[in-house]
Amino acid sequence: MKLQKLTGNDSSCAGKHCPTVYSTDRGSLVVQGYTVSDADLDVPAGEGIVEVPLSLIKELMRSGRLG
Repeated sequence: MKLQKLTGNDSSCAGKHCPTVYSTDRGSLVVQGYTVSDADLDVPAGEGIVEVPLSLIKELMRSGRLG
């Protein structure tokens, strides 16, 4: 899988690993975020959920890099 970074240049994260959104060569998105372990959800085997700041989604929408 090839990834292209779409977001994650938040200056408050300088030098740290921060939530990021990537596009793939498969026509999908990969989201890097904070692992959620305290949500009341039934997550199927092989799947996981992550939390990302709303500002990351807003950055993605403003960037015009989707589609």
